[in-house]
Amino acid sequence: MLPHMAQAEDFSQPVLPGDAPSDYERYLRTEELLALQKEPEEQSHPDELLFQTVHQSSELWLKLATSEIARATAHVRAGELAAAVRLLRRSSLCMQYVTAQLDMLEQMSPWEYQTLRRVLGHGSGFDSPGFRQIRRVSPALGDAFEDAVAAAGLTIDDVYVHGREHEELYQLAEGLIEWDERVANWRIRHYRVVARIIGDRVVGTQGTPVEVLGRMIHKQLYPDLWEVRNRLTALAKESD
Repeated sequence: MLPHMAQAEDFSQPVLPGDAPSDYERYLRTEELLALQKEPEEQSHPDELLFQTVHQSSELWLKLATSEIARATAHVRAGELAAAVRLLRRSSLCMQYVTAQLDMLEQMSPWEYQTLRRVLGHGSGFDSPGFRQIRRVSPALGDAFEDAVAAAGLTIDDVYVHGREHEELYQLAEGLIEWDERVANWRIRHYRVVARIIGDRVVGTQGTPVEVLGRMIHKQLYPDLWEVRNRLTALAKESD
């Protein structure tokens, strides 16, 4: 080899700091991640791995979703509506993933789940950090949207009736209601999974009746964006 020629880089060796054998594992911290589930000898039932995998991955998707909602809110405040709409699409897609993976929980036997349930303590979905973040970040997004509509000298009805003239505000409104709907779908699906596994007339692990969970599925994050549909239908009838 000539002295001036650089040595070829050895791509088989990791270059990121850490002890894991590859950069993939170091960057994603897979050793820590895969150590967060119970080992077989610790499990009360083998389905604990399924249960933990679904809930831990859900928390990751919810973390991403709510982070994007917070970023979208900042964009709306800055008048960057197109950027906000793009992040809202991401957030809603996260909720689709969270909802879809609930199918895995229905692969557990309702009777065998009772063994697993005994080791959950008072653990409940009401204590989910992701669920708490949804309730924390969503109102701020709604406030930012309402301020943007008001700053344009419009009402929500105007945004819909004259949507072509206010395309970005219209797309933002639809992004909010998509987020609201995806969160509601997740709640509904979660309730149905709980009812299918432990019943709909029992008390949950935190002492809350499952029927209370059922009543919460009708909660809306942005009620005026749902109510505007009724007003638009009434307005259309008046125009007939």
